[in-house]
Amino acid sequence: MTGITRAEVCAAACADAWRDAGEVLAHAVGVLPGLGARLARMTTNPDLALTDGEAYFMSEPPPLGRTAAHGGVIEGWVPFGRVFDIVAAGRRRSMMGAAQLDAYGNQNISLIGDRRHPTRQLIGVRGAPGNTVNHRTDYWVARHSPKVFVEKVDVVCGVGNDRARAGGGLRFHDLGVVITDLAVLDYGDDGRLRIRSVHPGVTVAEVRRNTGFDLAGAGATETRLPDAAELRLIREVIDPEGLRNREVPAAGPGLTGR
Repeated sequence: MTGITRAEVCAAACADAWRDAGEVLAHAVGVLPGLGARLARMTTNPDLALTDGEAYFMSEPPPLGRTAAHGGVIEGWVPFGRVFDIVAAGRRRSMMGAAQLDAYGNQNISLIGDRRHPTRQLIGVRGAPGNTVNHRTDYWVARHSPKVFVEKVDVVCGVGNDRARAGGGLRFHDLGVVITDLAVLDYGDDGRLRIRSVHPGVTVAEVRRNTGFDLAGAGATETRLPDAAELRLIREVIDPEGLRNREVPAAGPGLTGR
């Protein structure tokens, strides 16, 4: 197993976010979050509950882009309405995307610019507020840049640590990690994002240059590489079509990906 790509490092980092989740429903939005949740289910967290992306719990998660219609053992049916019961009970965890994130983890997926005359309309607030007030929420950012990591988000969709604390604290508010194509970020005691690890070939200075606010990096380590067993699952079982490399493209041999 050679030529580990940046996408595969990101996949292992996403899987690590689910390591201690226990028996909860994984809500993984996007290719790398979906890959990571499947990888965690097959390695460190066999209790993680996964759907096929539609309405069925699967005992063996299908490859990326496949559903229960393509085979596999169905363990249960989870109609859309029931998902809200699971969310409210705190029996789910989410890894979402973000068009914008600020230093305290306030997330925007709704629009860019003035809300009365936005320059770009996105998908709307969707379920972001409910996620961040009911259960742990992590974020995946495929392109780490100052356009994403901003001083102030244009619309607050997912609730950040500063707003949760200013409102007296939300009992179930729990922001976990932010995984990007450059690094893994988490939150300090002050509620601000900081660098936990940088991916191989990336420096702390590079991460800071691509962030629109001051980002602490003291003590940052290097993100681990996936082991041989994980690489086999990623390449042969979960993502044989290589969808991961479209989200974090490989640029050449060896450890690559920007």
